[in-house]
This record gives sequence, C-alpha cells and structure tokens, in this order.
Amino acid sequence: QVLLAESGGDSVQAGGSPRPTCTIIGYDYKQYHMGWFRQSPGKEREGVASIDRDGSATYADSVKGRFTISKDNAKNILYLQMNSLKPEDTGMYFCAADFFGTGLVEDQYNYLGQGTQVTVSS
Repeated sequence: QVLLAESGGDSVQAGGSPRPTCTIIGYDYKQYHMGWFRQSPGKEREGVASIDRDGSATYADSVKGRFTISKDNAKNILYLQMNSLKPEDTGMYFCAADFFGTGLVEDQYNYLGQGTQVTVSS
C-alpha cells in the first residue's frame, strides 16, 4: 500500500514562500516518478510540477521560475518550494506518484495524496 501525506500548506500574503512537503510511505521512493497537482476554486485539477526518478523536473508555464520541485531520497520526502506567490496560486495541492507515469497529466499517476491547502491573499 502506497501512502502519500502532504503537509506545509499555509495562508500567506502575495509574494510569500511556503514549502509544502509530501512524505511517502510504503514503497521504495527512489523507484517512482512524482508530481504536484493543484485544484483551485472553480477549476479542474492541474499539474504544477513533476520530477522523474532520475531527478529531471518539469513545470507548468504558470509556475515556471517561481516554484521548485525537489526530493530527499534519504528521507522519502518530496518538496515544492513556492516563491512569489500570487492569489491565483490559491488551491489544494496534492502530491502524486507512479512507477511508470510521469509529467503533468494526472491520469499518468496511480497514487494521489489527500492534499494540503495553500491560500494566497492580495
């Protein structure tokens, strides 16, 4: 059983820099591709950032240059460093994992966490 547990969401002012984390439980983390998705109010869930098992990262255009995805293989933790936040970044942020699937398309991933809320006020 693969479990993903997000934390670190926050309510911040525009320009803030929270860093949500995702702890992976139950499998060899280094073998899996990982991603972050968000669901903003009134919108469908969308891919934000992904990182392959070899460390190659991909970003949505809307966050490129502001967000950084990274992982600590020793601790089984995935990070999303968020900088220069805007109100439109508000949403529930979910981490995802899959052995085969990768990239910013949600149906490529078999495992999804419960999410952590990030709220950005102007």
